[in-house]
Amino acid sequence: MSAGKIIAYIFAAILIFFGVLFIWATFSPEGQIGWLVVGIISVAIGFGVIWFAGRSKVTSASQGENVTLNIELSGDVNLETMKCQSCGGALTADNIQMLAGAPVVNCPFCNSSYQLTEEPKW
Repeated sequence: MSAGKIIAYIFAAILIFFGVLFIWATFSPEGQIGWLVVGIISVAIGFGVIWFAGRSKVTSASQGENVTLNIELSGDVNLETMKCQSCGGALTADNIQMLAGAPVVNCPFCNSSYQLTEEPKW
């Protein structure tokens, strides 16, 4: 939950609390009809703030936004002919992942895992 939503919910709770107090005070011996109007308006605004805060969406990457990472392999790497260093099994692009900023191969045949060695592009 973002800080803005927390502040909105606290503000709404305060509005609703004082609105209920104004409504309650209306029925006291010293109460006035104007307090009822103020209380109803305060409660309505409080529920409006809750409704508005609940509808706002968070757009950060940690809240479910998809992030695409494109891997550019260095050197002349042909993925159709790439083979596992351990068992010689054919590898595809799905077998390569980025771990700690380095391309790592996970072989589905022998379950070995190793880092790709990067060679200069020139």
